[in-house]
Amino acid sequence: MKAILTKGDPEPIGPYCQALVHGDLIFCSGQLGLDPASGLLAAGAVEQAQRALDNLEAVLEEAGSSVDRVLKVTLYLTDLSTMADVNIAYGEFFARPYPTRSVIEVSGLPKGAMVMIDLIAAR
Repeated sequence: MKAILTKGDPEPIGPYCQALVHGDLIFCSGQLGLDPASGLLAAGAVEQAQRALDNLEAVLEEAGSSVDRVLKVTLYLTDLSTMADVNIAYGEFFARPYPTRSVIEVSGLPKGAMVMIDLIAAR
């Protein structure tokens, strides 16, 4: 296994790495919509989703992969009523065929975030 840590993404906020490469798969930890430069959360659910996806893209690139190699995505939302708007950002980020996906409503996320996204990709 190889741990991935990008220089341009927010540092992990706990004892974990941004991703692990195992064989031909990349397992990315959940990313919040944190701006890497300021460390602040983006304003709303859509903006947090866009920023989290951008952060994940940087992790994938560091691991030698790309967005078009994503196999499975899990979205964690603190409010499912934001799903329609988050879907717009998600649909603009990924191309067909879209990755498989699960969406889970949670009672809370670190740093008061509204959105967290993790994924699995091929190398």
